[in-house]
Amino acid sequence: MALTEEQVAEFDERGVVVVEDVLKDSDFEPVIDSVTDFLSERARAHQVEGNLTDLFEEEPFISRYARLYEQCKDIGRGIDIMQMRARAMFEFLSNERLLDAVETLIGPEITCSPIQHIRAKPPSRLADGPDYHHNVPWHQDSGVTWEEADKSKIITCWIPLIDATVERGCMHVMPDVFQAGHLEHHSDGATTIKPEFLPQVTPLPLEVRKGGVVFLNQFTPHHSTSNLTEWDVRWSLDIRYQPSGTPTGRPFHPAFCVRSKADPGSVLTDHQAWCDLWTDAFEENARNPQQAHRV
Repeated sequence: MALTEEQVAEFDERGVVVVEDVLKDSDFEPVIDSVTDFLSERARAHQVEGNLTDLFEEEPFISRYARLYEQCKDIGRGIDIMQMRARAMFEFLSNERLLDAVETLIGPEITCSPIQHIRAKPPSRLADGPDYHHNVPWHQDSGVTWEEADKSKIITCWIPLIDATVERGCMHVMPDVFQAGHLEHHSDGATTIKPEFLPQVTPLPLEVRKGGVVFLNQFTPHHSTSNLTEWDVRWSLDIRYQPSGTPTGRPFHPAFCVRSKADPGSVLTDHQAWCDLWTDAFEENARNPQQAHRV
């Protein structure tokens, strides 16, 4: 779905735009099914180890993770795009409706950044203490890339798998300040903007329904707040795209072409090849560790 001129203008002027109805339920079903299968495997393994007493197999997707997480905080280990490497997730990264929207922001030569995640945000009442799993601090996406990527036009697509509401801990942003560029970050358990550099701007909560997408400039500060529900889990994807040929800020992790009008043959469509790229990258990083964040 191509963005309107008004939506593109809002993104260019504010560094963020929320667009509803970009995607359909049918786009999400394979992804949700693959996450459900992976979660079931993790749950069965933890049950064998004595960490779980109930697999909650009849619990709906929106709440099952929270039920399992209450028993075993380790249940989410390995649930991420580059670790699961599911075929459904690989295919979603090239979703035509999503890429049509991205193309209106960065043009037709599109590379998928290696910085891509699926996140489960359980109710904050289940946390044992301060946990960035529940509340992501103020940061810019530029803070998790090397400086080489500051001139790349990297677009973050934040995509809820269930309706993201304030009660469920939706994203909050500081609009209009992205033109200041990268702000100095430090590590405070997680990469976050140093307090003295945090803009004095009233945060804007970004509620967005399933099917909608938050398009975010890499220099727009954002964070998330507590999930105040009893059992709902705020599942979301954050995927980044940029013009092909520009630095990703993660040269040691694999980026790949998802759309090209100039060279259609450069588009990666082989799921196994994508898996192999990640396997090789992880093996190389084990031999030669790289600092992913710039702090």
